[in-house]
Amino acid sequence: MSGQDKENHVRRQLGAVLFADVVGYARLMGNDEIDTYSALKSLLEQLEAACQLHDGQVVAVRGDGVLALFETATDAVKFGVELHQIADQNNRSRAEDQQLRFRAGVHMGEILVDDRGIHGDNVNIAARLQEIAEPGRVYVSASVYEQIRNRLRFGFEFLGPRRLKNIAEPVPAYCVRSEIEGAAMAATLRPANQPVPPQQPEIPSVAVLPFTSLGGDPTDSWFADGLTEDIILNLSKFKNLFVIARNSAFFFKAGLMPPQDAARELGVRYVARGSVRRAASRIRIAIELIDADSGRTIWGERYDRDIDDIFAIQDEVTDAVVAATAVLIEAQERKRMSQTAPADLAAYGYVLRGQQYIFRYTRQDNHEAQTLYERALARDQDYARASAAISRTMNIDWRYSWAKDADHALDTALSFAQKAVELDPTDARGFGELGFVHLYRKEHDAAIGAYQRALALNPNDADLLSDYADALAHSGDNEAAISNLQQAMRLNPYFPDQYLWHLGGAYYNLKEYDAVIDTLTKMNNPTEGQRMLAASYAQLGKMELAQDMAARHREAHPNFSLDRWAKVQPDRLEEDTQHFVEGLKKAGF
Repeated sequence: MSGQDKENHVRRQLGAVLFADVVGYARLMGNDEIDTYSALKSLLEQLEAACQLHDGQVVAVRGDGVLALFETATDAVKFGVELHQIADQNNRSRAEDQQLRFRAGVHMGEILVDDRGIHGDNVNIAARLQEIAEPGRVYVSASVYEQIRNRLRFGFEFLGPRRLKNIAEPVPAYCVRSEIEGAAMAATLRPANQPVPPQQPEIPSVAVLPFTSLGGDPTDSWFADGLTEDIILNLSKFKNLFVIARNSAFFFKAGLMPPQDAARELGVRYVARGSVRRAASRIRIAIELIDADSGRTIWGERYDRDIDDIFAIQDEVTDAVVAATAVLIEAQERKRMSQTAPADLAAYGYVLRGQQYIFRYTRQDNHEAQTLYERALARDQDYARASAAISRTMNIDWRYSWAKDADHALDTALSFAQKAVELDPTDARGFGELGFVHLYRKEHDAAIGAYQRALALNPNDADLLSDYADALAHSGDNEAAISNLQQAMRLNPYFPDQYLWHLGGAYYNLKEYDAVIDTLTKMNNPTEGQRMLAASYAQLGKMELAQDMAARHREAHPNFSLDRWAKVQPDRLEEDTQHFVEGLKKAGF
């Protein structure tokens, strides 16, 4: 047979491998060779029959060892437990020094299958786990534990990463306990010498566990590591997140323990983890974000791409994952904080509560947000984000004429933005609010400069990118504004209404009125888009729709003044302001 023919008979297969071996077999044979051989032969026949009942196959019997293959980890572990039960039953009639007891190891992964049996590192790992197992026990790897932890009524004792003979990386091991023992155990026991886990910090905390490479190509492994490092680096740019450093996160490489256990060890509330699989010219990257307190997956995504430029794929996925993770953690925290008594909230909690009100654009909601931000600053006068948030509320007070002294409100907004930057010059949000104030003071170059400084500090903050795009549109660069807004929406698929509002403004400047209408009608709360919708309908000659939208706007903002609004519009080009005013007048404003 040619080498090619032999190669064609080898296939890859995902499976759960069990290896079991008799404890002290050489000693038993030395004591009574015939009796031991006969007893083992009878026992192996029983085990092979039991294996078939668990949809498994005994691939080989190697002297005193059994190698079996299963489609699922569940079947492999159930058989492993039953193997010991069958052996115990047979031992009841045997003297204690002649009893046949097994050790067993189970691992799950990709294996090589040919006419001679099964092969590969994943088979070796099962055999090496068996070697370190206690007599009468089944030891499993983390890949098996992940599959069975919520499916079987056994206890699982975490043994930590174990060095196995001829296996390059340490392998996390778990000891399977019986159903009775499992009922008395708290799911996963920690070793007695474990240090006390650190407390969670006040701000949201996240660990990005090393992504798992599911293929056999070493290139996939470094790509997975690089992707993990980039996500950690870019998440760390969000000042409102506590992100576990790379060195600590990479202690859990190769799935050293389940995500909830890793979260306890690292003292974090959220865990992100993922995998990379390559097949021919395609690559699949999967990721999930887990709330470790509840064990619930709060977000998951899969990216399937052609491998044209591996580094471009890495950048694209990193940006998307970082933005989505930051947004969803903050949303989850807002939900959690809303259920907490105000007296128990730390400064960060007050800011999060304020975020629930700030973008509703009503006088009462803006006042509520401002009050909460001021409480945050009262608790921590050096809290840069609280200063930045107060700046935004002052700016909104000025724009909507809600402040008693309009000029003072805008000056105060500038003062708080400058204070935020002074308190923490590495926090992008302070520079973002500084850009926002400069924009409405019609200091366009200063606004663009502040936003660019903010995005240099954190290029993955989609909200900042949206605000920057709005500044570009008001500066006359509408094509760049649209491009940046599309990027913001890719970074934050759960984007708030103001992204659409900003995009509609750029389209309006370009006189693409149908695009304005298509964009703004997607808003969850269209109140702030009603002016632009009315103007767009009017420019298209759809007067009934324009007048209806104008009437709705008057209900929401009875004190609206077109003359003042024209003065507030922060356009660099006077023709852009007059174009908007023209549409509003046509609509009946």
